Amino acid sequence: MPQPQAYCGYYNLARAVWVYYLLNMNSDDRLDFPATGRNAEPILDVLRDVLPQQGTVLEIASGSGQHVAHFARHFPGLTWQPTDLDPEHRRSIAAWTAELENVRDPIGLDATHAPWPVQRVDAVLCANMIHIAPWEAGLGLLAGTGQVLSLGGLLYLYGPFRIDGAHTADSNAQFDASLKSRNPSWGVRDLGDVTDCAAEHGLTLETSIEMPANNLSVIFRKTA
Repeated sequence: MPQPQAYCGYYNLARAVWVYYLLNMNSDDRLDFPATGRNAEPILDVLRDVLPQQGTVLEIASGSGQHVAHFARHFPGLTWQPTDLDPEHRRSIAAWTAELENVRDPIGLDATHAPWPVQRVDAVLCANMIHIAPWEAGLGLLAGTGQVLSLGGLLYLYGPFRIDGAHTADSNAQFDASLKSRNPSWGVRDLGDVTDCAAEHGLTLETSIEMPANNLSVIFRKTA
């Protein structure tokens, strides 16, 4: 049995280790969104075929920052500009990308406010935003992209979409109902509506690719 003094020393050491752990755990601003972690690799597989090797990529609504951190490591020749309106998200983005020299500090960009606080870019990425936001945010995304995207550059969207007014899976219909119950201005958008609005800003639909969990990768090209 340990002597009282030794036991007290052991207790104080254990307490110091626990306090150190708590302080360091709380100082880590990284958020972990499970869905973001799951879809990062499938999205990367698509981006490998469409992104340029050099240039600037603007990400709208970067969320936790897991995506931009993952993609930036695989595209070291690209400069990445993450954005998000939520200050907590921007802290998380900064924490996830702190050691990546090709990722700029995150900025608070509102897609509905013109002009955007960015210069000309070669690609715009936006995953899982336009259905969890008012339609005005989607319209702002298309208008802003049309303003900042270089000719020949691409807009990449990821998420669930309706096709010709119909959901592509029962789970998407249920998800759509859930979104609208939380906020009537939210909801799964019809790809035709998005395509028509994109065309007004010089963005032409190039392709759509089926993804896991009934999502789509949708790629527009700046043609005018």
